[in-house]
Amino acid sequence: MARQTYYFTSESVSEGHPDKVSDRISDEIVDLYFRKSIAAGMSPWDVRVAAETLTTTNRVVIAGETRGKDVSKEEIEAVARAAIKDIGYEQSGFHHAHAQVDVLLHAQSVDIAAGVDEGTGTHKEEGAGDQGIMFGYASKEVEGALMPAPIYYSHKILERLAEVRHSGAEKGLEPDAKSQVSIKYVDGKPVGASAIVLSTQHADGLSPSDIADIVKPYIHEVLPEGWITDETVFHINPTGNFVIGGPDGDAGLTGRKIIVDTYGGMAPHGGGAFSGKDPTKVDRSAAYASRYLAKNIVASGLADWANIQLSYAIGVAEPTSVYIELADEHAALAERLEEVLPKLMSLTPRGIRSHLNLNQAIYARTAAYGHFGRTPDADGGFSWEKVDLADKIKAAV
Repeated sequence: MARQTYYFTSESVSEGHPDKVSDRISDEIVDLYFRKSIAAGMSPWDVRVAAETLTTTNRVVIAGETRGKDVSKEEIEAVARAAIKDIGYEQSGFHHAHAQVDVLLHAQSVDIAAGVDEGTGTHKEEGAGDQGIMFGYASKEVEGALMPAPIYYSHKILERLAEVRHSGAEKGLEPDAKSQVSIKYVDGKPVGASAIVLSTQHADGLSPSDIADIVKPYIHEVLPEGWITDETVFHINPTGNFVIGGPDGDAGLTGRKIIVDTYGGMAPHGGGAFSGKDPTKVDRSAAYASRYLAKNIVASGLADWANIQLSYAIGVAEPTSVYIELADEHAALAERLEEVLPKLMSLTPRGIRSHLNLNQAIYARTAAYGHFGRTPDADGGFSWEKVDLADKIKAAV
């Protein structure tokens, strides 16, 4: 039997963290290719992007492969600079107007394209853009979001601090920040925060105690009432000064925060990053699909938590396996769901893209504060967070 009383910790990083700056730029490029291709009358099904970004002191390097409407280096440079400006970097070591931006994107490999495109390769249906394993998870720990509590509240702390920074309500905060929340579980349920770590870049001249005075009210605001007690340990800017931050303080790369992007270590991860990839890459789209299915299982009331694994072979449409894990008492239900879910939703790359409407410019917004546990947008963003399949799942089993 799993332990019922324990502590679990997850971390998050802000939009100004160097890795997240890289993720944002890469996802802006995905969105750019969708916007330009659709506006030119091209089929969004033909868009291909795999963009990797390196950020360091006043330097941005973008490399990878693309296909779609011709996009100039100047246009790509412009969206990169706009993203850096939107995040808030106007510092001497990393400035949206002064950083050098190198664009090294080139056409997608014809060999990869032949394996992925419909009607080519050894299979006639559009195949997966790569092999790999993808996981999706949901639990009842946070109502509505159906996410593990430690990662959910780690994100929410940084989101709130970003809001007051952007609004100007807190002028001492700068873009780079990290959070970490340790939560106590009793009888398998989260009951409070045992420790909270918050490090944030700040204006010169502020002390750790000054920063604590700024951020603590927002931390109290975000966490559930009663979760912070006299026994909760705080570590606010524990190393002291944090004036130099972002890519000037530490180089950033696309795809280095995959646990932050998903479930904070509470569930398995297949190892593939999301940002900078169009939805033919199952690293991204199948991870979204597995989250969508797991969330709908939990939303249906059939289980308190669900973990799903999908696997794919490059150039092959159907998944090579579908695995569902529920609590031990639901073993028979898990086996039944493995039969039912592929009938309720096509798990081919084309089926996933169609069902979740992924062929559009909705990706830059996913680059920070997690890809999961978000509210679906009216324009189709975060479509994998909908629970519109829950009733059908319940009826089918």
